[in-house]
Amino acid sequence: MILLEDPVLNPDQIPNPDLSLQKALLVVLGWMLVIAVIIAGVYQVRLSDPYVRDVLNNHVGQVAQGNAIFQMNCSGCHGTAGNGKVGPSLRKVANHRSQVGLIYQITSGKTPPMPKFQANPQEMADLLSYLQTL
Repeated sequence: MILLEDPVLNPDQIPNPDLSLQKALLVVLGWMLVIAVIIAGVYQVRLSDPYVRDVLNNHVGQVAQGNAIFQMNCSGCHGTAGNGKVGPSLRKVANHRSQVGLIYQITSGKTPPMPKFQANPQEMADLLSYLQTL
């Protein structure tokens, strides 16, 4: 019987599993850093949008007005209390989506069948205030 030697390892070398684990962790941490930088960059680009800056910096939202806007434009799919129907529930949506993210979700129409909703900055501020109450 002929034993084949590993061409990479000498018989005196023993693989170090700790070193392999360290390399794997460094690769994972590197990818996580890359993803975090990309997310931060996208957020900054969105935050630089004049409409978004206007909504967030120049208008105080009124919950009652936001509720009226929601009932007219959103409740058909998201339910009158935001519990969801055709569209998903919006309960606690403001807890897991940033205001910038909500503005883009509402105005983009990139998640069919949700249409684009082009509210003026005050209406958007009102709607964001209402969404925070759900």
